[in-house]
Amino acid sequence: MRSSESSLFLSSPSQVEISDEELVARYQKTRESADFEQLVRRYERELYTFLRRFLGNAQHAEDVFQGAFLSVHLRIDQFEPGKRFRPWLYAIASNKAIDFLRRNKRHQVASLDQGSSVGDSDETMVQRLSSQEVGPEERAMLNETSSRMREAVRQLSPSTQQLIQLAFYQGLKYADIAEILEIPVGTVKSRVFTAMRKLNEIWLRMQEEKRTNPS
Repeated sequence: MRSSESSLFLSSPSQVEISDEELVARYQKTRESADFEQLVRRYERELYTFLRRFLGNAQHAEDVFQGAFLSVHLRIDQFEPGKRFRPWLYAIASNKAIDFLRRNKRHQVASLDQGSSVGDSDETMVQRLSSQEVGPEERAMLNETSSRMREAVRQLSPSTQQLIQLAFYQGLKYADIAEILEIPVGTVKSRVFTAMRKLNEIWLRMQEEKRTNPS
């Protein structure tokens, strides 16, 4: 982890590899700290990276990460048998990230990458991503594009940013996103399509502004 607060959670490596759901069930019964620590360790890098991209700030991501796992601890008895832990965790973390954005009104640009040049290939990429199907190639292209794409994403509403982060940057399946957001898979597909249309409009406007006001 990136801060001293993580010492609340992390300890020695696990001895036996069991499923997340088995760890949760065991923690519900025993409240054994080692089980909780193992859950945190499994999702430390993945969830922090998601929050870092979502919030655009390392310290904010750290704070929300800690808050998310505190909520997991406090709400552990609400986790239902037969459910999967990963979507439940992402639902808690992404909702906390949205709450953070709304409380702080953080719609300003917070670039994650050092700028790279923007060209016609980027515009073509955005138009291509407006399709309803999300494949690994498209996700990779969005991951690797310039900081200006991140800037465009920041101009979307927090809930739309959440959807793009889950679908593209995290590469979650539509079924997983549907479980996280508690909506039908068809609604997820429709919202992804709409989100990419909006992102495409923002991107084209940014491209036009860059042409008319070069710096």
